[in-house]
Amino acid sequence: MKNGKIEEGEATLRMKITLKEGKQDPVAYRIKFLPHHRTGDKWCIYPTYDYTHCLCDSIEHITHSLCTKEFQSRRSSYYWLCNALDIYCPVQWEYGRLNMNYTVVSKRKIAKLISEGTVKDWDDPRLFTLSALRRRGFPPEAINNFCAHMGVTGAQAVVDPQMLEAFVRDILNTTAQRAMVVLEPLKVKIVNFPLPKTTDIQVPNFPSDPQQGFHFVPFSEELYIERTDFKEVGDKGYRRLTPNQPVGLRHSGYVIAVSRVLKDSGGNVVALEVKCEPASVRERPKAFIHWVSQPLNIEVRLYERLFRHKNPEDTDEVPGGFLLDCNHESLQILQAYGDVSLRNACVYSKFQFERTGFFSVDPDSTHEKIVFNRTVTLKEDAGKC
Repeated sequence: MKNGKIEEGEATLRMKITLKEGKQDPVAYRIKFLPHHRTGDKWCIYPTYDYTHCLCDSIEHITHSLCTKEFQSRRSSYYWLCNALDIYCPVQWEYGRLNMNYTVVSKRKIAKLISEGTVKDWDDPRLFTLSALRRRGFPPEAINNFCAHMGVTGAQAVVDPQMLEAFVRDILNTTAQRAMVVLEPLKVKIVNFPLPKTTDIQVPNFPSDPQQGFHFVPFSEELYIERTDFKEVGDKGYRRLTPNQPVGLRHSGYVIAVSRVLKDSGGNVVALEVKCEPASVRERPKAFIHWVSQPLNIEVRLYERLFRHKNPEDTDEVPGGFLLDCNHESLQILQAYGDVSLRNACVYSKFQFERTGFFSVDPDSTHEKIVFNRTVTLKEDAGKC
């Protein structure tokens, strides 16, 4: 078997246990011609879950092995093997599985997503593994609060991701420092810049609680706003910048009004020239927008749901199987501009990008470029994750 002279699946080693008539003894080892992450191709005999579960729990001095209900039938083999080897035997308890809509939580199916290249690894932020939630920026307190709210029962439960995301927002709203980031930059030049040179603007870390301190961002004649914050012709109810409608620049104390729209040869807007006035000397604008000046180049990763249907494992809802239900546009990568307060952000630190959402610094970040994962939007959004 070790030398690969027996075909995969032809031979297994079973534990000799006295079971009910008609049932086979549990499998302890089986042949699998798959490379191991440590030993490579040197070994092809792999232990099964039934064999390793109780032994690992015993070696690690686990007091209670908490399983889902489908493992109830394995409890007898769990206890038998520990007792047969005369080693410490933990207690196995079974509970109802907590499933999440629009995803899969089965390790076997997640492994299939990885092997097919749909996601990169177990910590891909589109998954709902603990390592993936950590990388995406979910605080441990939010996950604990969610689990405490759901409780533990013997019945299977299914919830939407929005319920977990609501707990995440509750935590991040009071712990994530604010920053201004422009995801789709539009260049703006202030033609009558009121100051002799670039100046620093004081911005509160938490606008609703000034006691938590401030940071400073540069304010100069050249800045960037979100492209969606400008329209040549405003729709009914559009409150942001148009040629006929000024807006305020958040935290700056100034209001800008369009004086000229610059376009390329294809008629696309590439820049704006504006004039500014102190907010104190004119009528209050309908909106205040965020902006950045002398910005940092950052990468922002936006995630949507990995699956299109609520239950991708339901063959009636998804006849072709869960792999065919994957949303291959669930990751969008943007090259964005962030304010200088983000310069020394550490991996896994959390921020609220004003008017955009909550974000976490990804481990892919380098000294040259910081990478941010969107954790959740500011408000519940059925289409995002």
